Amino acid sequence: MRVVIARPMPEFSMDVYANGLISGLRTVRPHWEIVELAPNPVDRRSRSLFLRVRKFYERFWRFPSIVKHQQADIFHVIDHSEAHIIHWLKKTGRPVVVTCHDLINFFYSDNLKGSVQLPFVSSGMWLRSVKAMQHANHVIAVSSVTAKDTSQILNIDPARIAVIPNAVEAIFQPLPNNQVESFRQKQGVPSETICLLNVGSNHPRKNISTILKVVQILKERKLPIQFWKAGSNFTEEDQVFIQSQGLEGHVSYLGKPDKSTLVQIYNAADILMAPSLHEGFGITILEAMACGTPVITSNVSAMPEVVGDAGILVDPMNCQAIADSVEHLYKNTDYRQNLIENGIKRAKQFTWEASAEQIARVYEKFLDKN
Repeated sequence: MRVVIARPMPEFSMDVYANGLISGLRTVRPHWEIVELAPNPVDRRSRSLFLRVRKFYERFWRFPSIVKHQQADIFHVIDHSEAHIIHWLKKTGRPVVVTCHDLINFFYSDNLKGSVQLPFVSSGMWLRSVKAMQHANHVIAVSSVTAKDTSQILNIDPARIAVIPNAVEAIFQPLPNNQVESFRQKQGVPSETICLLNVGSNHPRKNISTILKVVQILKERKLPIQFWKAGSNFTEEDQVFIQSQGLEGHVSYLGKPDKSTLVQIYNAADILMAPSLHEGFGITILEAMACGTPVITSNVSAMPEVVGDAGILVDPMNCQAIADSVEHLYKNTDYRQNLIENGIKRAKQFTWEASAEQIARVYEKFLDKN
């Protein structure tokens, strides 16, 4: 079996998925030939018109042409944003599988603002790409919520969609207590302080403003509280709130850490706060649980199916209820320990080998038909 996997341009979350899937496939099907292809990278932050045109040419012409001319038993486009490649592959007569991670842009039309130079053009090309999933032989959705969105929005038969979740890398694991304490000391956070953590972007759907309101409530309750933000920095609006409420001493931005530092951050935090309004999956929830960090997350979208019964589900807009959950975790040691143990067990169910096995069976189903 020769599987050709079409990767997108380098991007952190897609690289995690691609690397995990390819490694998993090579483990569960060692006799298969896995060929991975990727377009030439172009600086997405550049304002150069030349580079913008080059990026367009690379994504929508040169790279699809290269993929099309590959000899393959099956093609897998691993990012729905690159599903336009399917149009090029239809004439090959080979099955094409595509992974859909989310359709958030349909719900939040401003999702691309701040991440691309020409949001209007990018939105149009994104829409053209995701609609191409209608022509795939099969769609892999990373959650039941994403599968439902894909079926309803793109009018794809649910029988053509398989729900196969993301997984967590083995590097995310509990660290020795001395390493955890050392990291907290470097950050100036005493052991008795409740350290909240959020990892990811600062898009409005991530609901960072609610976490800041929770910090304010806990501060008013005289609880020792610290909030770490990793990934994207606070928005200007968030920073105004922090200053107006006198939260400067209770909030820290930790930048965009590398993977090993991120593992330390998860371990050193007391609670992951993930009150997103919409997620296609929620990989930070898995990473935190794997590190033994309790999770408070939303009772909407894909989060409940990721956390299961191993975390605390809350109304993402109910600041008082979220603050109550934090306080309960802080004061109830047995409850906290139970969440830690259940979270570690839950995360162990999500391995790249298990996900790759399910995807391999999807491939084999189409080869059997042919």
